[in-house]
Amino acid sequence: MSDTELYSIKETSEKTGLSEDTIRYYEKIELLPRAKRKGNTHRVYRSEDLFMMKIITCLKKTGMSLDEIRPYMNLSSFNDDLTASPELYELLQEHKKKIENQMASLQQIMDLIDSKLLQGNVISEPCTITGGKQTMPMKSREDKTP
Repeated sequence: MSDTELYSIKETSEKTGLSEDTIRYYEKIELLPRAKRKGNTHRVYRSEDLFMMKIITCLKKTGMSLDEIRPYMNLSSFNDDLTASPELYELLQEHKKKIENQMASLQQIMDLIDSKLLQGNVISEPCTITGGKQTMPMKSREDKTP
């Protein structure tokens, strides 16, 4: 694929997984630069535009808001050294830590579920996932009452 290859909004949508409306919205809120236009006024996108859209999608999947993503889209290039922008570097470090904490919490949940599946029952024990002292309900397979 060459850098001069152009894609219609439909092709861009198919390649990025973003709906055409989402692409237009990202342009409207200036998260993405305005698309170039063909003579017939149809939007066309370059591979660099698709790359930006994929970055946005990736960052959104981590729970980052569009407002939090915006500064990264304003970098002159995705090859820029983030350490040259200490505040963006620090924000990304903080976001990474938040994701690591979420992953640890999810792993605790997975461990609890795995344990319950192996035991075949739900027993009363402290739930430390939220940091509180919540307990799981007592129920076993032999318990036939609703």
